[in-house]
Amino acid sequence: MAMTAALSLTALSTVGCRITDDDVAAWARKKAGPRKLVAVVQHDKYEMPLRVSAGMTLVSMSPRGGRSVGLLGGEDYIGLLEGLEEMSAEERAPIIKGMVPGLEKGIAFVPQGEEVDTSFAYKDAAFALLTHGETGLVTDQGVKDRLSAALIEWCKHNFDVRMDDTSQLYGMEQVLRYLRAPGVAGLTELIKPEFKKIREVSKLISELGDTETKKEASKRMVTVAKHVDSPAWIKQKAPSVEAANASSGLKVKPKQFEKQLEAYQEEELLRVFGAMKSVGQKPIVDYLLAYAQNKENHEKRRAAALAGLENNLDRKNEEHAKAMLDLVASDDTPDTMRDVASRRVGELSREQVAERLYSLFDHKRWQLRWTVASLLLKMTESKQMDEFMAKLGAVKQMAITEPLSYGKLLGEVKGAKPEELSAKYSAKTYPAPVRLAALGYYYEGGTKDDIPKLEPFKNDTQKVPSCPEDAQQCAWTCTIAGAKGPEAKEVTTVGEFVSYCVLPGLEKRLPENAEPKEAEAKDGNAQKDEQGK
Repeated sequence: MAMTAALSLTALSTVGCRITDDDVAAWARKKAGPRKLVAVVQHDKYEMPLRVSAGMTLVSMSPRGGRSVGLLGGEDYIGLLEGLEEMSAEERAPIIKGMVPGLEKGIAFVPQGEEVDTSFAYKDAAFALLTHGETGLVTDQGVKDRLSAALIEWCKHNFDVRMDDTSQLYGMEQVLRYLRAPGVAGLTELIKPEFKKIREVSKLISELGDTETKKEASKRMVTVAKHVDSPAWIKQKAPSVEAANASSGLKVKPKQFEKQLEAYQEEELLRVFGAMKSVGQKPIVDYLLAYAQNKENHEKRRAAALAGLENNLDRKNEEHAKAMLDLVASDDTPDTMRDVASRRVGELSREQVAERLYSLFDHKRWQLRWTVASLLLKMTESKQMDEFMAKLGAVKQMAITEPLSYGKLLGEVKGAKPEELSAKYSAKTYPAPVRLAALGYYYEGGTKDDIPKLEPFKNDTQKVPSCPEDAQQCAWTCTIAGAKGPEAKEVTTVGEFVSYCVLPGLEKRLPENAEPKEAEAKDGNAQKDEQGK
């Protein structure tokens, strides 16, 4: 490439000063044009205005074969970026500075109506000059600031279209990640009810924005949510829904039309709630919290509001903790909401919620106890296990699914090995609910190597708890392989729990650290031995 450029310089030297702006413009349409234009940019025998003109011509050249040959070059010639890179910083600085006004003008173009957006080439060139190579090609801070300011302004116009355009060399998100906080600060003004990229903008502001930008975005998103959730939004959208029905040949009754609008509104509101999760901040948290607590709002929307609070609640705010715990504990809370509220509780500190969760261990709804006990166990470390097991041991009734699920969670407790916890709390000195939870660890976490540890429990006669009152589909039974196929066995003691529920699963598993292929080979050899006998 360097040799090709040198040859171009030799050819150009024969005409030297006779090269004009008209020649430069004409070369943009010629096959060898990029090579000649780069030569003009690089050679100091030409006047600076002509070199700048050559550089801008390379920027605005039409792509060839989908490639921006003006910037990037082709197979046998270099483009503007490599041409500038070959020059010293002192040599290229005045050329780049001279290009700035033209780049700013090109970047500032905002198409109207059916006009083609020609700003992409200038935006790509400015971004490339700032980022090409390890440190970029621009050394003048004033030039960097001007190009960055132009890019910031570019991102604020036609955001929807420009973000999705695949013809550009550098995407909108790539540019914004370079600009960081100053780049996304201007995006807050785009957050309006009809803006379609609210989720994308909220994510960028969350990752790149400073505190003030996030707060401003939070306020604007609340305004958008309130508008979408209003009768005014329904009235505004009714004509477009009517038109859609007409174009599809649908004849919709008034009640059906109301349902259409309601579904449309809910879809849009849930989209806004989803975007709110990224930004957070006090305005959004206060709004979503109040929305979720309002029983007049639809269940699905309330649950979505709770989902939007993910990782946004204040771990030091007692009111936030109380609001989530009230939703978890209330009999009026729909199960879908209770599940989401439980997840939000899990994001708070254990100190905030433990006492209230323990108070629900004897709740008349066993499913609620199961939910809060599992939630609390996930938040419990080894040093708090005695406290947890003491509370669990006081439970009088439970379903068989409870100890099995608690046992699985023992494998996640920080500060202790699950085998150690199981060995400790399966001792006969503990109540049955505690022992069953401890032994339940092996239901999913054990291997064949653990069978000898469990054999002594097979004859344990301690009674298991009874099913909770009014519990549907609750039965202390496990299925084993019988002589005639699968056989359901009733579980009445700890020994039967181990024999019928835990051990059958372990017998089918690989020994600890065994390679699957080795185990298969051993099983195959065993079968051959049996056949030989």
